Amino acid sequence: MDINTNKSYTKYYVIAWVFGLVFYFLDYVIRSAPAVMLPELSHSFSVSEIRLVTIIGTYYYTYSTCSLIAGIALDRFGAKYSLFAGALILGSGCLLFMISSQFSGVTGRLFQGAGCAFAFPGCVYLASKGFSAKSLATAIGFTQCFGMLGGSAGQFVVGPLIEKGMDINTFWLSVGIFTIIVAFGLWFITPANRIEEKTVPDQKKQGILSPYKIVFSNPQSWLCGIVSGLLFAPTTIFAMTWAVDFFQKDRALDFHTATISSAMVAFGWVFGCPLLGYITDKIKKRKPVLIFGAVMMILSFVQLLYFPDVLPVKISMFLLGVASGAAMIPYSIIKEANPDHVKGSATGAINFITFGVTTLLSPLFSHLFGKTLASNLDKTLHFQQAGLFWIIGISIAVIVSFMLKETGEEKNELVIAKE
Repeated sequence: MDINTNKSYTKYYVIAWVFGLVFYFLDYVIRSAPAVMLPELSHSFSVSEIRLVTIIGTYYYTYSTCSLIAGIALDRFGAKYSLFAGALILGSGCLLFMISSQFSGVTGRLFQGAGCAFAFPGCVYLASKGFSAKSLATAIGFTQCFGMLGGSAGQFVVGPLIEKGMDINTFWLSVGIFTIIVAFGLWFITPANRIEEKTVPDQKKQGILSPYKIVFSNPQSWLCGIVSGLLFAPTTIFAMTWAVDFFQKDRALDFHTATISSAMVAFGWVFGCPLLGYITDKIKKRKPVLIFGAVMMILSFVQLLYFPDVLPVKISMFLLGVASGAAMIPYSIIKEANPDHVKGSATGAINFITFGVTTLLSPLFSHLFGKTLASNLDKTLHFQQAGLFWIIGISIAVIVSFMLKETGEEKNELVIAKE
């Protein structure tokens, strides 16, 4: 293949990656927004808040399972068709939230999870085509940074709008239509898959599940998913779903302060993901930065729970968000620990395991601590016990991290040798 053709396609992949970031931004806006409209959604769907949190949690059922479908689609058909389909499904799920019934709420949330499953793997896939391996972790970190900026906006921006009286149907209609527009934009901007077909001519002859046989037979893939899942859970379950309620009821914060404090975790990711990704690329090692970030998460939780007067809650949550950017490092490790021709499936696999962990932990946390949130228990003790749940999970992630093989140095040396 002509070198100039390669460079030309690389440029288009970078442009498509930038446009894919908009899709991923919307992914996190839609993922986090329900946390600031629990009473309104409860009324709309005619369910209790506990039942509503269960409905919101169904997002992760389809997100985790469709991550596998997204990986297969990316490896076999490329990003053009996969990202278009994902964004279209996501937009449809938002529009379903406008119908005032429990069935439409569950169906809409399942659609949202299914559509969002294509966003991050698609962006990583495009980044791997448009950037060199030396800067891949930085690009992935920036991708997650942009996504978490959306998560922050889903609470920072949407929360005050709801507080000022914006109708939730107006929000879901607007974000649904805009997401569908983005879907068609991705269709026109993303390169077709012709280049991959020339690069890997035998790929079409393989079985549809062949890439996953490679990825899932590698123990490192499972370790990456478990670590990432345990580090993601405090942000996806606690910060993006329960934190506003916990801060209001256990810490007696007003709605505005609780919303802003909760959103600070996602805002911390905006800085933490690219920063930690850059550091791993710079020192050519993944594990030390991963473990450091996890330990900092534990320290942030300890301060928030047991020494709340040392730092304002907003700063505590921001630092937790910065440190939890380490959850993205296993996404670089799994790609480096598996062959290049299964890069899409590797990202789909880690998304499946990561959010499979979330799917298991969410109902457990709701049962242990969500149901007792409005009880007459000691509020301080209740808040500390809920936080200790996450400290234990992060501690397990640190232990599992030591079992991972270091890939950063080996991968960078391989790239230098090729150059």
